Amino acid sequence: MQEFIGTTKLALRDQLLAARRHLPLGVLGERARALADLLMDTPEVRRAATVAAYVSVSSEPGTGPLLEQLRLSGKRVILPLLQPDNDLDWAAYAGPEDLHTARRGLLEPAGPPLGRGALATADVVLVPGLAVGRDGFRLGRGGGSYDRALARVPVGTFVCVLLNSEEVLATVPRDSHDRPVSAVATELEVIHLRGV
Repeated sequence: MQEFIGTTKLALRDQLLAARRHLPLGVLGERARALADLLMDTPEVRRAATVAAYVSVSSEPGTGPLLEQLRLSGKRVILPLLQPDNDLDWAAYAGPEDLHTARRGLLEPAGPPLGRGALATADVVLVPGLAVGRDGFRLGRGGGSYDRALARVPVGTFVCVLLNSEEVLATVPRDSHDRPVSAVATELEVIHLRGV
């Protein structure tokens, strides 16, 4: 059964990544701005003092406009620092000029690490993914970094995956270690997911 789930996840990841590669840059930019506006208008983000987010890369739904809106609105923003064991530490975001290229082509803040437990201080946690099921389970890239990190998030925290609207599915294949999210934000809407 475990091998079947792994094979199914791999095939779905390939399909979703191929679809993302075909999105024109102009569409990616428009969607990034729409995503930022929608998230900034949610009650959870408006009330948040600290938001854990990430810097999008390649054809991921863009987070650049969102990070700037969060920072300019006075929110404390923390971003992940990928560790050698694939776990995540965190550092404060001070603006785009503060980012540097890190392992795997990721962009990370240059500030001091806050510790892996810093994620538990966030009022809102925004995570990447490739798809999500309506039951709240997300499909990531397969490294397990966010599943480990989400285990440190207090129950009741608003945890939202950022996706394209076509990546919200009825279900996605999942393993016993996969952690659910409470919402998904796309360029069209923010959806609270059942079962979380």
